Amino acid sequence: MLKQLIHNSGWSWYAASTPKWLQWMYPSLIWKKKQNNKTVFLTFDDGPIPEVTPYVLATLKQYQAKATFFCIGKNVVENNELFQQIISEGHVVGNHTQHHLNGWHTNSATYIQNVNEAQKSINSNLFRPPYGRIKRKQIKLLQQQGFKIIMWDVLSGDFDLKIDGAACTSNVIKNIKPGSIIVFHDSVKAFDRMKIALPNTLQWLQQNNYTTEVLL
Repeated sequence: MLKQLIHNSGWSWYAASTPKWLQWMYPSLIWKKKQNNKTVFLTFDDGPIPEVTPYVLATLKQYQAKATFFCIGKNVVENNELFQQIISEGHVVGNHTQHHLNGWHTNSATYIQNVNEAQKSINSNLFRPPYGRIKRKQIKLLQQQGFKIIMWDVLSGDFDLKIDGAACTSNVIKNIKPGSIIVFHDSVKAFDRMKIALPNTLQWLQQNNYTTEVLL
C-alpha cells in the first residue's frame, strides 16, 4: 500500500513534495515526467463542479495554460456540458473513479468496477486514485486494462482547511522542477485556497519561463 497516512475523511498528513522513497517503491506509477526544458503538468482532481471548474477554466485561459482534469464519473454525468467545455478548450481528462473511492478500503473487484463505470463517461487511459490510495492488486488490474496511473510530485494542499491560499502557493512554487506533476482540486472544499494559489502559481510560472502541458 502507499503509506501516505490518509484518513477516510481526507488527508490527515501530506507532503507537499512526494518523498523519493515512495516513488522508488512504485516505479510503474507516473510521479513526474522527464523534461529537459521548463515544462510542468498542472492537474485538477474531483470535478467538474459548476461552482468551481468555470473559474479554473477562465484562469487557465487567462494565462494560456493547459491542464489535465481527473474527473469523478458522477460529476461528469451531472455536469456533462462543463465536462465537454474542459475538452473543447484543449485540456485533457482522466478517470478518478465514479464515486471517489478509497482504494485501501474497497475490495479490488468493486474498485475496478467503479473505475469502469466512470470510464463510460470519461473514456481516458489516464487514471488517478482518489487520495493517492490504491492497492498493488488494483494497480496491476488497471495497468492490464491499459491505464496509465498518474500520481504527482507536488501537492498544493488546497484541500487543507488549516492553511490559506498563500501557503498553498508556497507548497507549489518551492517544490516545482521541470517535469513536475502538480495537484490542485476543482472542488468546493478546496476553492477558497485554490482560487488564490492557482493564479499566483500561473503568474510565477510565467515570470520564470515555465510552460504547461497536458498529460498524454
